[in-house]
Amino acid sequence: MAKYLVLIYGDEQQWEALTPEEQSANHAGHQTFTSAAGPRIVGGEELEPSSTTTTLRRTSAGDVSVTDGPFLETKEVLGGYYAVEADDLDEVIALARQLPELSMSHNAVEIRPVVDHSTSMP
Repeated sequence: MAKYLVLIYGDEQQWEALTPEEQSANHAGHQTFTSAAGPRIVGGEELEPSSTTTTLRRTSAGDVSVTDGPFLETKEVLGGYYAVEADDLDEVIALARQLPELSMSHNAVEIRPVVDHSTSMP
């Protein structure tokens, strides 16, 4: 069984503008998703706003600089993720189609396979 990250991206301003009823519907959609996925979900969290991000970079002088803000300044940001175990990508796509963010045009869901180091580690 392979592991995948299901990354949820969207426009923070539009997320913040959701009414309490829309937020409640979104939360219910995630409960539906997690119920459907069951034990295939092995982790996941909603992330705090991108304004709370801290980025570390190696400078040309060899030091590490620490700055406030995300690595990339974009309109769409990573808002949360799920770690999912599945037989294949098709299974993850079928599960991810249930995420409530896909009902809003300012969001996208990205699926990334996780590298399995368990067989290559001594």
